[in-house]
Amino acid sequence: MASLVYDERPAAGDPRGLLVLHHGRGTSEQDLIPLADVFDPQQKLHVVSARGPLQLPGSPGYHWYLVPEVGFPDSQTFASAYRQLAELHDELWERTGLAPSQTVLGGFSMGTVMSYALGLGSDRPAPAGILALSGFVPTVDGWDPDLKGRTDTRVLIAHGQNDPVIDVSFARLARELLGDAGFEVDYRESAATHTIDPTDVPRIGTWLRATIE
Repeated sequence: MASLVYDERPAAGDPRGLLVLHHGRGTSEQDLIPLADVFDPQQKLHVVSARGPLQLPGSPGYHWYLVPEVGFPDSQTFASAYRQLAELHDELWERTGLAPSQTVLGGFSMGTVMSYALGLGSDRPAPAGILALSGFVPTVDGWDPDLKGRTDTRVLIAHGQNDPVIDVSFARLARELLGDAGFEVDYRESAATHTIDPTDVPRIGTWLRATIE
């Protein structure tokens, strides 16, 4: 059984696909689960929101890894979170009967990093899509993105130009990296700070429906 805590919102009927959300630094699975009905108002997807494994002294909420420098996760805590998320994703596919090809991995900030990591990891199956909100493709010892043979994975990137936590340049680098490799990237910058821009919500819903048909 997977070790991570998670919450879920089932589909209204037989699910068309699976959306797994990974929260940002210092929050919990409860931070993103309300977005299930926002992104998927017709409740066609089984939506799961996972909780990061770390609690740090003096820092509220939960975390996926330690942050020695933005863009460069601590390799040990990153590897541990990666392993635990892989176990959770595998368990969800087995329990729901849904496949990676019916799955979108998404998140915000640090959760986007984990979505990229699990979606592009060479030892992991390629998902249908990666929903990348205000994050980055990590640079970390022991992990490199596998960009060959998984370009059927669609990617949506949304990032605020006024983000003081994760600079928009990280989003531009991800767009360039994935676009040059042949991925279909839906990219948008807005005037937002480190948050999900409400004007992106309809776009995300449309993209999800197109990604998980």
